[in-house]
Amino acid sequence: MSTGSVEVLSVGDVVSDAFIRLLDDQAHTYTNEHGNWLAMRYGTKLPFEKAVIVEGVGNAANAAVSLTRLGLKCGFVTNVGEDKYGRGIIAALHAQKVDTRWVTVNPGKISNYHYVLWYREERTILINHEQYEYVWPNLRKKEAPKWIYFSSIAENSLEYHDDMADWLDDNPDTQLAFQPGTFQMKFGAERLQRLYKRASILVLNKEEAALVGGGNIDDIHDLFNKLHDLGPKIVCITDGPNGAFASNENGRWFMPIYPDIAPPFERTGAGDAFASTFTAALMKGKTLEEALMWGPINSMNVVQHVGAQEGLLTEAELQAYLDKAPDWYKPSHL
Repeated sequence: MSTGSVEVLSVGDVVSDAFIRLLDDQAHTYTNEHGNWLAMRYGTKLPFEKAVIVEGVGNAANAAVSLTRLGLKCGFVTNVGEDKYGRGIIAALHAQKVDTRWVTVNPGKISNYHYVLWYREERTILINHEQYEYVWPNLRKKEAPKWIYFSSIAENSLEYHDDMADWLDDNPDTQLAFQPGTFQMKFGAERLQRLYKRASILVLNKEEAALVGGGNIDDIHDLFNKLHDLGPKIVCITDGPNGAFASNENGRWFMPIYPDIAPPFERTGAGDAFASTFTAALMKGKTLEEALMWGPINSMNVVQHVGAQEGLLTEAELQAYLDKAPDWYKPSHL
């Protein structure tokens, strides 16, 4: 891969997903006091429609592909095992023009491989994170990117977060975009306070915003206030089909979703598509309002395809959707 500098380093875990498309009449869903459930017959053989393997995905990997497709030169810092799945992941990322020189192959380890039960347009993912030794790359000053995009990573990575924070202290010109994953939220905002304080951009969904900042989930301004108190300059809070909200020192806005071009086919990666596209717009010098108009378009298109990356758009393709957007598709002040 290229030996030149990159504009963005995306950092986080990577995985291959095996999608198993369930037949509509071989499963059903129900809801009880414990949540929403997928049910299938137990102790038997179930026919399924098809299986699709998607290599090189996960929050940070999806972001790397999204940023690259939108015209940013992006490298990826991650770990794979010394197996055929690891080789497949590197090849898949290379094919997407992501700089893979910071992908570490771990001798004797296996790569992350997850199974996705795909029922109608929704998915249930069976996950198992491998335990790698996380080592922050030895980046020379001239290799320092303009941005780091940091997202989901395994539970044994806590010290790695400190190493990144130390590096960011030594490289004040590099900006941080943070899309916390499950374990990062589990660590708590106080433990990761250096990263939250350093973040130029923080993207979370509404439930995550309440968990991280401790604000009232039914009060968007309280959610914003609590998250800004942690330090991020720009905060974006998504709310699924209800739209998204964003806040900076100049104001707060609400953005509706882009109208679906067809019913969703498969929803994996919709959140990653929004977060990375919103962030890419800001990285490319767009205003907060313009970034809010970018995000929902990639999110809308991703759910028309299998997996989190196939539907990601180029900037020209995204602009074409913007050009034909309805008049109401624009942010409004809160």
